[in-house]
Amino acid sequence: MTPGPENPERPKAAEPSGVDLARVALRAAKEQARARGNAVQQKKQARRGGLRSGARADGRDPLPLGAAINRLITERGWEAPAAVGGVMGRWPQMVGPDVALHCEPQKYDEDARVLTVQCDSTAWATQLRLLAPQLVARLNADLGQGTVKTIKVLGPGGPSRRYGPLRAPGSTGPGDTHG
Repeated sequence: MTPGPENPERPKAAEPSGVDLARVALRAAKEQARARGNAVQQKKQARRGGLRSGARADGRDPLPLGAAINRLITERGWEAPAAVGGVMGRWPQMVGPDVALHCEPQKYDEDARVLTVQCDSTAWATQLRLLAPQLVARLNADLGQGTVKTIKVLGPGGPSRRYGPLRAPGSTGPGDTHG
């Protein structure tokens, strides 16, 4: 008998034979055993106080100090401040020994991307202001584009306004007679 418009009977799907049934049952038994084994393994680890390091390297193994610091810098997002700190340490190589002798980097503002440099004389402050665009380009080539937008140049600090060894707490200076 053939299925057709006059005979609506369809052929039945082949039912799994004995071998196919055995394969399906074996696969299910293996999955259940694997799940039970994982559960037992997790219980053992919990009893021992957590995971243990084995023969292969994983994330819990000790790291060399340099690698641990690099990982910490990356995780915390400190790449730019660390790079600028490296520049402060290599300042003489970046600007030359003459300029480094008279100008010293003080701080870096990460939000404004401004490097503050203090000079020991007004002449050197003026010279550094003239060199600032080339210095910004050199710093950005070393650190990555846009790391330093401007250089704020400070002149020499004035002498301290301390008149004598004793000061009254909270006084504002020599003109403060009631303080």
